[in-house]
Amino acid sequence: MITSVTGILVSATPLSAIIEAGGLGYEVHIPVTTAERLPPPGQRVKLHTLAVYREDSQTLYGFATEEERDFFRLMVEKVTGVGPKMALSVLSKLSLATLQGAIAAGDVGLLAKCPGIGKKTAERLVIELRDKLNAALLGTVSPAKSESGAPAPAAGENKIRDAVLALVALGYKAPDADKAVRQSLVALGPTATTEALIKKALG
Repeated sequence: MITSVTGILVSATPLSAIIEAGGLGYEVHIPVTTAERLPPPGQRVKLHTLAVYREDSQTLYGFATEEERDFFRLMVEKVTGVGPKMALSVLSKLSLATLQGAIAAGDVGLLAKCPGIGKKTAERLVIELRDKLNAALLGTVSPAKSESGAPAPAAGENKIRDAVLALVALGYKAPDADKAVRQSLVALGPTATTEALIKKALG
């Protein structure tokens, strides 16, 4: 199993990246939220990956963090009717923090705004994943992952979630708030505080 790829970024689009490592060029399918954090071509990059094998294809999916990779796997393996392409679409629209928050809160309306996700699929995401996420959020399981493999929110994810909620309280639509906070995080770096993220997003 290929769990990560580290090498030189040859090229990238919003949904894919070519990484050269060990004399081989790997095509990795990525969500927009990961593409936003890639370095310029020619620089070294590491993506946490999941290989999906089908009868007629072998596809490598990559993510900026292990938590995003693990959540992608959780959606594909645990939610009826959600395949890799749909899961990638969901993670392209919303950051992991906002996505986990929406599922934990049962916000079907927000989830249904993801491309390709209708109300029924959004309801399945909530029904089949909420208990796993709530267990992690309440700290009743390992701080790294729930027993089922659902990732517990890291400090950085909590920071993003808090900033998004603050913008929503100010009147932003949740998807717009999520995008603004993601862009602020890219601009300010991972050490930015919640307050700095909010200020940058509003600026």
